Amino acid sequence: MATTVGADTLPGAASHPAGLLDKRRTIATPGFNRWLVPPAALAIHLSIGMAYGFSVFWLPLARAVGIDQPATCENVGFVALITSTRCDWPVSMLGWTYTLFFVLLGSSAALFGHWLERAGPRQAGVVAALCWSGGLFVAALGVYTHQIWLIWLGSGVIGGIGLGLGYISPVSTLIKWFPDRRGMATGLAIMGFGGGAMIGAPLADRLMNVFAGPTTVGVWQTFVVLGIIYFIAMMLGAFGYRLPPPGWRPSGHVPAAANNHRLMTSRHVHVNEAVRTPQFWLLWGLLCLNVSAGIGVIGMASPMLQEVFGGKLIGAPERLADLAADQRAQVATIAAAFAGLLSLFNIAGRILWASFSDVIGRKFTYMIFFLLGIALYISAPLAGEAGRVAIFVTLFCIILTMYGGGFATIPAYLADLFGTQHVGAIHGRLLTAWSVAGIVGPVVVNYIREFQLARGVPADQAYNITMYVLAAMLLGGLICNLLVRPVKEHHFMTDAQLAAERAQAHEQTPTHQPTPAQPHSAIPGGAAMATSHPVLLVIAWTAVAIPLGWGVWITLSKSLALFQ
Repeated sequence: MATTVGADTLPGAASHPAGLLDKRRTIATPGFNRWLVPPAALAIHLSIGMAYGFSVFWLPLARAVGIDQPATCENVGFVALITSTRCDWPVSMLGWTYTLFFVLLGSSAALFGHWLERAGPRQAGVVAALCWSGGLFVAALGVYTHQIWLIWLGSGVIGGIGLGLGYISPVSTLIKWFPDRRGMATGLAIMGFGGGAMIGAPLADRLMNVFAGPTTVGVWQTFVVLGIIYFIAMMLGAFGYRLPPPGWRPSGHVPAAANNHRLMTSRHVHVNEAVRTPQFWLLWGLLCLNVSAGIGVIGMASPMLQEVFGGKLIGAPERLADLAADQRAQVATIAAAFAGLLSLFNIAGRILWASFSDVIGRKFTYMIFFLLGIALYISAPLAGEAGRVAIFVTLFCIILTMYGGGFATIPAYLADLFGTQHVGAIHGRLLTAWSVAGIVGPVVVNYIREFQLARGVPADQAYNITMYVLAAMLLGGLICNLLVRPVKEHHFMTDAQLAAERAQAHEQTPTHQPTPAQPHSAIPGGAAMATSHPVLLVIAWTAVAIPLGWGVWITLSKSLALFQ
């Protein structure tokens, strides 16, 4: 049966037709297959995930005026530099775009999360597409006119808002479609955010090579092309979203109340009430600490490998500072492959750990993250001192799976504790932990390294203390996780409050509930929703699998140098 959208009007509301973006138009009718929703989420997450790969633009933009070499200007103030058309920007200034990405991601997700729950994922996805792609167009204008403030405004601020809305848009939708596989469902979507750079960075590099010429480095043209591609992909994803009818559940699924899981509720907590619970702040703390440690590793992956092993990466005994220029170039290539390999394991961890959490529970999954992570961070300096490159690389690949797994598992953890009615909004507010971690992790790591070097510690040993500090962060996260308990009864909404909230969110109350003698699929839209035409399912998954597979192949081919 072909996929169909919901009715244009709600029963009893025929005088109020639903617009194209209205939440009521996204309610699925019988014949819709829930496995069509993850590809729609991936289309959006693979697009906005390019935020991780924006560093590919820094070096070309640092010579946007000079083309071959950066055009430097002496004694130029900050205001003059951001408006000058004669001076190239230093990489440190361009890097503020990256900071703005994740500060705006967390703040916009927190600010608009409740609106998303009421407006629906389609509206949020469309706004995210307009902001993310529109931000790229504004940034392209900034590059063309050589005004860095336009890049910050376009990609950093406007694009950052698109990141926040795009990131949380599928969360509650997927959790409602997959109450039996919450971790796997959110892991599939959030995997896309980790994989976006794996596709976008090499694509951007190829586009810049095509557009580069005697008078341009090809960045503004690349921004325009990527903006068009991402707008199309994100709009397809937004219009691919569907919501299950309220009360729907998969055939054979046992509700949480009958599962005997202490941390899994069938009730619902309002978003404004959730932030008043200790559970919210404990999860905020464990996410912030886990992400701070992981971002610290990602940010220093390339220089760390080069400085710890130096010439050993190419079979030479010298330290990095003693190598010839061509040898350092070879080492840099291998280190870049290491960064790419970490990205791949980051992606794999998002789906694998999140799916595993469906079996062992979220709390136990995070206990593994923290206990195993502490052991791995403490072991890393020993592997470095022993010159064991393969062991060192393996340790950090495992660490990155848990970094990605932490992102993918947290929405399901929230749904277990607070219910599904406001999980997207609660998740949005929790993502402020990511904004904080995006500042804390790199700052702590970079300052410890600089402090060590200033004290005369050799570069190949400057990361040892850093590893112990990151292990201490994970110990703090472990304590937060151990303190998580079920939410107290008085925090949950009453049946009347829940009904009022669903009415405001344009959620139709089901007119038929199954009795014990009836199968769960008796709810309208139940088991019959598994009958969408299989060709449509193949097309949807192929559309996201091809670019993702291309990105994986590119990453693996580059990573082979690490083991040669």
